[in-house]
Amino acid sequence: MTVKKGKIRDLEVCPFFCFKIKFPNLNTQEDFALWLSLLRSGIKLNTIRKNLSSWRKTQNSLSSNTFQKLKDAIGANDLINADLERKMKYAQKISSLTLSLRAKEKIKVRQPLNKIMIPVSSSNQKNEIQAVSDLIKNEVNVKEIELLEGGSDILVKKIKPNFKTLGPKYGRLMKDISNVVSKLNAEDIKKLEQTGNIELAINEKSIIFELSDFEIVSQDIEGWLVAHEGTLTVALDIVIDKNLKDEGISREFVSKIQTMRKNSGFEVTDRINVYIKHDSNIVDAIDNNVNYIKSETLAEDLKIVKDLNDGDEISFDDVKTKISINKI
Repeated sequence: MTVKKGKIRDLEVCPFFCFKIKFPNLNTQEDFALWLSLLRSGIKLNTIRKNLSSWRKTQNSLSSNTFQKLKDAIGANDLINADLERKMKYAQKISSLTLSLRAKEKIKVRQPLNKIMIPVSSSNQKNEIQAVSDLIKNEVNVKEIELLEGGSDILVKKIKPNFKTLGPKYGRLMKDISNVVSKLNAEDIKKLEQTGNIELAINEKSIIFELSDFEIVSQDIEGWLVAHEGTLTVALDIVIDKNLKDEGISREFVSKIQTMRKNSGFEVTDRINVYIKHDSNIVDAIDNNVNYIKSETLAEDLKIVKDLNDGDEISFDDVKTKISINKI
Protein backbone atom coordinates (compact mmCIF):
# COMPACT_ATOMS: atom_id res chain seq x y z
CA MET A 1 0.00 0.00 0.00
CA THR A 2 1.40 3.42 -0.90
CA VAL A 3 0.42 6.98 -0.14
CA LYS A 4 1.36 10.24 -1.79
CA LYS A 5 4.00 12.34 -0.15
CA GLY A 6 3.01 13.57 3.32
CA LYS A 7 3.76 13.17 7.00
CA ILE A 8 2.73 10.23 9.14
CA ARG A 9 4.39 7.94 11.62
CA ASP A 10 5.82 4.55 10.67
CA LEU A 11 6.53 5.39 7.03
CA GLU A 12 9.63 4.60 5.03
CA VAL A 13 10.73 6.30 1.82
CA CYS A 14 10.30 4.28 -1.36
CA PRO A 15 11.06 5.16 -5.02
CA PHE A 16 9.06 7.58 -7.20
CA PHE A 17 8.24 10.09 -4.43
CA CYS A 18 5.92 7.92 -2.43
CA PHE A 19 5.96 6.39 1.02
CA LYS A 20 5.52 2.81 2.08
CA ILE A 21 3.53 2.07 5.22
CA LYS A 22 5.22 -0.56 7.36
CA PHE A 23 2.60 -2.82 8.87
CA PRO A 24 3.80 -4.34 12.15
CA ASN A 25 2.65 -7.70 13.47
CA LEU A 26 -0.81 -6.32 14.17
CA ASN A 27 -2.54 -6.92 17.46
CA THR A 28 -6.24 -6.32 18.01
CA GLN A 29 -7.42 -2.83 16.93
CA GLU A 30 -3.92 -1.65 15.87
CA ASP A 31 -4.92 -1.55 12.22
CA PHE A 32 -8.05 0.47 13.04
CA ALA A 33 -5.85 2.99 14.85
CA LEU A 34 -3.63 3.12 11.75
CA TRP A 35 -6.64 3.83 9.55
CA LEU A 36 -7.73 6.65 11.84
CA SER A 37 -4.25 8.18 11.81
CA LEU A 38 -4.26 7.99 8.00
CA LEU A 39 -7.63 9.70 7.82
CA ARG A 40 -6.63 12.44 10.25
CA SER A 41 -3.52 13.12 8.18
CA GLY A 42 -5.57 13.91 5.08
CA ILE A 43 -3.29 11.79 2.90
CA LYS A 44 -4.58 10.77 -0.54
CA LEU A 45 -4.39 7.03 -1.10
CA ASN A 46 -3.55 5.29 -4.34
CA THR A 47 -5.72 2.31 -5.25
CA ILE A 48 -5.27 -0.51 -2.75
CA ARG A 49 -5.56 -3.95 -4.28
CA LYS A 50 -5.58 -5.88 -1.01
CA ASN A 51 -7.62 -5.29 2.09
CA LEU A 52 -6.41 -5.86 5.63
CA SER A 53 -7.28 -9.56 5.53
CA SER A 54 -3.79 -9.98 4.06
CA TRP A 55 -2.47 -9.30 7.57
CA ARG A 56 -5.23 -10.79 9.73
CA LYS A 57 -6.90 -14.13 9.02
CA THR A 58 -9.97 -13.97 11.28
CA GLN A 59 -13.05 -13.72 9.11
CA ASN A 60 -15.60 -10.96 9.77
CA SER A 61 -13.36 -9.23 12.31
CA LEU A 62 -12.84 -5.50 12.15
CA SER A 63 -9.24 -5.92 11.08
CA SER A 64 -9.97 -8.48 8.38
CA ASN A 65 -12.13 -6.25 6.26
CA THR A 66 -11.91 -2.64 7.40
CA PHE A 67 -10.97 -1.26 4.00
CA GLN A 68 -13.51 -3.39 2.15
CA LYS A 69 -16.24 -2.13 4.47
CA LEU A 70 -15.13 1.44 3.77
CA LYS A 71 -15.24 0.83 0.02
CA ASP A 72 -18.61 -0.93 0.12
CA ALA A 73 -20.27 1.50 2.52
CA ILE A 74 -18.85 4.78 1.30
CA GLY A 75 -17.63 4.13 -2.23
CA ALA A 76 -14.05 5.27 -1.57
CA ASN A 77 -11.57 4.08 -4.20
CA ASP A 78 -8.59 6.36 -4.80
CA LEU A 79 -9.26 9.34 -2.58
CA ILE A 80 -9.90 9.77 1.10
CA ASN A 81 -11.84 13.01 0.98
CA ALA A 82 -13.56 15.33 3.40
CA ASP A 83 -16.80 13.35 3.19
CA LEU A 84 -15.08 10.14 4.24
CA GLU A 85 -13.09 11.89 6.94
CA ARG A 86 -16.26 13.36 8.42
CA LYS A 87 -17.89 9.93 8.55
CA MET A 88 -14.84 8.42 10.16
CA LYS A 89 -14.84 11.18 12.77
CA TYR A 90 -18.31 10.02 13.73
CA ALA A 91 -16.98 6.46 13.98
CA GLN A 92 -14.12 7.62 16.17
CA LYS A 93 -16.23 9.82 18.48
CA ILE A 94 -19.04 7.28 18.89
CA SER A 95 -16.54 4.48 19.53
CA SER A 96 -14.66 6.61 22.06
CA LEU A 97 -17.83 7.57 23.95
CA THR A 98 -19.07 3.97 24.00
CA LEU A 99 -15.73 2.60 25.19
CA SER A 100 -15.63 5.25 27.94
CA LEU A 101 -19.03 4.03 29.16
CA ARG A 102 -17.79 0.43 29.13
CA ALA A 103 -14.76 1.49 31.17
CA LYS A 104 -16.97 3.40 33.62
CA GLU A 105 -19.05 0.28 34.22
CA LYS A 106 -15.96 -2.01 34.04
CA ILE A 107 -17.41 -4.04 31.18
CA LYS A 108 -14.69 -5.59 29.05
CA VAL A 109 -14.79 -5.01 25.29
CA ARG A 110 -14.85 -8.79 24.77
CA GLN A 111 -18.27 -8.84 26.44
CA PRO A 112 -20.91 -8.24 23.72
CA LEU A 113 -23.69 -5.77 24.49
CA ASN A 114 -27.06 -5.36 22.81
CA LYS A 115 -27.38 -1.81 21.60
CA ILE A 116 -26.33 1.82 21.52
CA MET A 117 -28.81 4.62 20.81
CA ILE A 118 -27.79 7.88 19.15
CA PRO A 119 -30.13 10.85 18.60
CA VAL A 120 -29.65 12.40 15.14
CA SER A 121 -30.70 15.90 14.13
CA SER A 122 -30.79 15.51 10.34
CA SER A 123 -31.00 12.98 7.54
CA ASN A 124 -27.39 13.81 6.58
CA GLN A 125 -26.12 12.96 10.06
CA LYS A 126 -28.18 9.76 10.05
CA ASN A 127 -26.76 8.66 6.68
CA GLU A 128 -23.19 9.45 7.68
CA ILE A 129 -23.42 7.42 10.89
CA GLN A 130 -25.14 4.55 9.07
CA ALA A 131 -22.29 4.49 6.56
CA VAL A 132 -19.82 3.53 9.32
CA SER A 133 -22.21 1.67 11.63
CA ASP A 134 -20.63 -1.74 10.95
CA LEU A 135 -17.21 -0.37 11.86
CA ILE A 136 -18.58 1.08 15.10
CA LYS A 137 -20.39 -2.12 16.05
CA ASN A 138 -17.24 -4.17 15.54
CA GLU A 139 -15.04 -1.69 17.38
CA VAL A 140 -17.24 -1.43 20.51
CA ASN A 141 -18.76 -4.95 20.29
CA VAL A 142 -22.47 -4.15 20.21
CA LYS A 143 -25.18 -5.91 18.23
CA GLU A 144 -27.20 -2.91 17.09
CA ILE A 145 -27.07 0.85 16.62
CA GLU A 146 -30.43 2.62 16.84
CA LEU A 147 -30.58 6.16 15.46
CA LEU A 148 -33.30 8.27 17.07
CA GLU A 149 -34.91 10.84 14.80
CA GLY A 150 -37.20 13.76 15.57
CA GLY A 151 -38.49 14.50 19.03
CA SER A 152 -37.67 11.18 20.68
CA ASP A 153 -38.70 11.07 24.34
CA ILE A 154 -36.36 8.16 25.10
CA LEU A 155 -33.33 10.37 25.68
CA VAL A 156 -34.31 13.51 27.57
CA LYS A 157 -31.83 16.39 27.41
CA LYS A 158 -31.28 19.01 30.08
CA ILE A 159 -29.66 22.40 29.60
CA LYS A 160 -28.07 24.85 32.00
CA PRO A 161 -25.88 27.93 31.64
CA ASN A 162 -22.12 27.49 31.41
CA PHE A 163 -21.11 29.69 34.32
CA LYS A 164 -17.44 29.66 33.27
CA THR A 165 -18.18 31.49 30.01
CA LEU A 166 -21.24 33.49 31.03
CA GLY A 167 -20.29 34.51 34.56
CA PRO A 168 -17.51 36.98 33.62
CA LYS A 169 -19.70 38.59 30.92
CA TYR A 170 -23.10 38.75 32.60
CA GLY A 171 -22.37 38.53 36.34
CA ARG A 172 -25.45 40.19 37.85
CA LEU A 173 -27.72 38.82 35.10
CA MET A 174 -26.84 35.19 35.74
CA LYS A 175 -29.89 34.56 37.90
CA ASP A 176 -32.17 35.91 35.16
CA ILE A 177 -30.33 33.90 32.51
CA SER A 178 -30.69 30.72 34.59
CA ASN A 179 -34.45 31.30 34.96
CA VAL A 180 -34.92 31.78 31.21
CA VAL A 181 -32.72 28.79 30.28
CA SER A 182 -34.61 26.52 32.69
CA LYS A 183 -37.77 27.11 30.60
CA LEU A 184 -36.21 25.99 27.30
CA ASN A 185 -37.89 22.90 25.86
CA ALA A 186 -36.60 20.00 23.75
CA GLU A 187 -37.29 21.87 20.50
CA ASP A 188 -35.31 24.89 21.72
CA ILE A 189 -32.36 22.67 22.65
CA LYS A 190 -32.48 20.90 19.28
CA LYS A 191 -32.51 24.23 17.41
CA LEU A 192 -29.58 25.48 19.50
CA GLU A 193 -27.56 22.36 18.69
CA GLN A 194 -28.35 22.63 14.97
CA THR A 195 -27.69 26.36 14.53
CA GLY A 196 -25.03 26.89 17.19
CA ASN A 197 -26.76 29.90 18.75
CA ILE A 198 -30.01 31.07 20.30
CA GLU A 199 -31.59 34.46 20.96
CA LEU A 200 -33.11 34.92 24.43
CA ALA A 201 -34.90 37.83 26.11
CA ILE A 202 -33.11 38.67 29.35
CA ASN A 203 -34.68 41.51 31.37
CA GLU A 204 -36.50 42.68 28.24
CA LYS A 205 -33.19 42.82 26.36
CA SER A 206 -32.46 40.47 23.43
CA ILE A 207 -29.14 38.61 23.76
CA ILE A 208 -27.67 36.06 21.32
CA PHE A 209 -25.93 33.17 23.07
CA GLU A 210 -23.54 30.61 21.55
CA LEU A 211 -23.73 26.84 22.01
CA SER A 212 -20.58 27.00 24.16
CA ASP A 213 -22.48 29.20 26.61
CA PHE A 214 -24.50 26.17 27.77
CA GLU A 215 -24.02 22.68 29.16
CA ILE A 216 -26.35 20.13 27.58
CA VAL A 217 -26.55 16.66 29.08
CA SER A 218 -28.86 13.66 28.69
CA GLN A 219 -30.57 11.99 31.61
CA ASP A 220 -29.59 8.40 32.34
CA ILE A 221 -32.17 5.71 31.60
CA GLU A 222 -32.58 2.63 33.78
CA GLY A 223 -30.30 -0.08 32.38
CA TRP A 224 -28.44 2.42 30.19
CA LEU A 225 -25.46 4.74 30.48
CA VAL A 226 -25.31 8.04 28.61
CA ALA A 227 -22.29 10.06 27.45
CA HIS A 228 -21.94 13.07 25.18
CA GLU A 229 -19.32 15.11 23.36
CA GLY A 230 -20.46 18.42 21.97
CA THR A 231 -23.80 17.80 20.27
CA LEU A 232 -23.23 14.04 19.97
CA THR A 233 -24.97 11.80 22.51
CA VAL A 234 -24.53 8.03 22.93
CA ALA A 235 -26.62 5.78 25.18
CA LEU A 236 -25.30 2.27 25.89
CA ASP A 237 -27.50 -0.65 26.95
CA ILE A 238 -25.51 -2.26 29.78
CA VAL A 239 -27.97 -5.08 30.56
CA ILE A 240 -26.20 -8.42 30.01
CA ASP A 241 -28.60 -11.35 29.57
CA LYS A 242 -27.54 -15.00 29.62
CA ASN A 243 -26.97 -15.23 25.86
CA LEU A 244 -24.69 -12.20 25.92
CA LYS A 245 -22.85 -13.50 28.96
CA ASP A 246 -22.31 -16.88 27.30
CA GLU A 247 -20.99 -15.19 24.18
CA GLY A 248 -18.62 -13.13 26.30
CA ILE A 249 -17.32 -16.28 27.98
CA SER A 250 -16.74 -17.90 24.58
CA ARG A 251 -14.73 -14.86 23.45
CA GLU A 252 -12.58 -15.13 26.58
CA PHE A 253 -11.84 -18.74 25.71
CA VAL A 254 -10.91 -17.78 22.16
CA SER A 255 -8.47 -15.19 23.51
CA LYS A 256 -6.91 -17.64 25.96
CA ILE A 257 -6.56 -20.39 23.35
CA GLN A 258 -5.03 -17.99 20.81
CA THR A 259 -2.47 -16.93 23.41
CA MET A 260 -1.66 -20.58 24.10
CA ARG A 261 -1.21 -21.22 20.36
CA LYS A 262 1.21 -18.31 20.13
CA ASN A 263 3.16 -19.35 23.22
CA SER A 264 3.41 -22.90 21.88
CA GLY A 265 4.93 -21.67 18.62
CA PHE A 266 2.15 -23.02 16.42
CA GLU A 267 1.81 -21.77 12.85
CA VAL A 268 -1.32 -19.76 12.04
CA THR A 269 -2.59 -22.61 9.84
CA ASP A 270 -1.98 -25.43 12.36
CA ARG A 271 -5.12 -27.33 13.37
CA ILE A 272 -5.51 -28.25 17.04
CA ASN A 273 -7.60 -30.18 19.54
CA VAL A 274 -8.82 -28.38 22.66
CA TYR A 275 -9.62 -29.87 26.06
CA ILE A 276 -11.25 -27.81 28.84
CA LYS A 277 -11.73 -28.90 32.43
CA HIS A 278 -15.37 -28.96 33.48
CA ASP A 279 -16.72 -25.87 35.23
CA SER A 280 -20.46 -25.43 35.72
CA ASN A 281 -20.17 -21.77 34.67
CA ILE A 282 -18.88 -22.58 31.18
CA VAL A 283 -20.89 -25.56 29.92
CA ASP A 284 -23.75 -23.60 28.31
CA ALA A 285 -21.42 -20.92 26.99
CA ILE A 286 -19.24 -23.47 25.18
CA ASP A 287 -22.13 -25.64 23.99
CA ASN A 288 -23.95 -22.62 22.53
CA ASN A 289 -20.85 -21.15 20.88
CA VAL A 290 -18.78 -24.22 20.06
CA ASN A 291 -18.67 -23.60 16.30
CA TYR A 292 -17.50 -20.03 16.84
CA ILE A 293 -14.71 -21.12 19.22
CA LYS A 294 -13.56 -23.91 16.89
CA SER A 295 -13.60 -21.63 13.86
CA GLU A 296 -11.64 -18.83 15.55
CA THR A 297 -9.00 -21.15 17.02
CA LEU A 298 -8.76 -23.68 14.14
CA ALA A 299 -9.86 -26.45 16.49
CA GLU A 300 -10.90 -29.76 14.95
CA ASP A 301 -12.25 -31.00 18.26
CA LEU A 302 -13.25 -29.26 21.49
CA LYS A 303 -14.15 -31.30 24.56
CA ILE A 304 -15.09 -30.52 28.14
CA VAL A 305 -13.52 -33.19 30.34
CA LYS A 306 -13.95 -34.05 34.01
CA ASP A 307 -10.22 -34.16 34.83
CA LEU A 308 -7.27 -32.52 33.12
CA ASN A 309 -3.77 -33.20 34.42
CA ASP A 310 -1.82 -30.87 32.14
CA GLY A 311 -2.67 -27.56 30.52
CA ASP A 312 -2.86 -23.92 31.58
CA GLU A 313 -4.96 -22.71 34.48
CA ILE A 314 -7.19 -19.77 33.60
CA SER A 315 -9.60 -17.66 35.60
CA PHE A 316 -11.86 -14.73 34.76
CA ASP A 317 -15.11 -13.47 36.25
CA ASP A 318 -16.68 -16.53 37.95
CA VAL A 319 -14.78 -19.03 35.81
CA LYS A 320 -11.84 -21.09 37.05
CA THR A 321 -10.67 -23.96 34.86
CA LYS A 322 -7.81 -25.41 32.80
CA ILE A 323 -7.20 -25.60 29.04
CA SER A 324 -4.97 -28.01 27.16
CA ILE A 325 -4.27 -27.86 23.42
CA ASN A 326 -2.31 -30.09 21.09
CA LYS A 327 -1.40 -29.79 17.44
CA ILE A 328 -2.88 -32.36 15.10
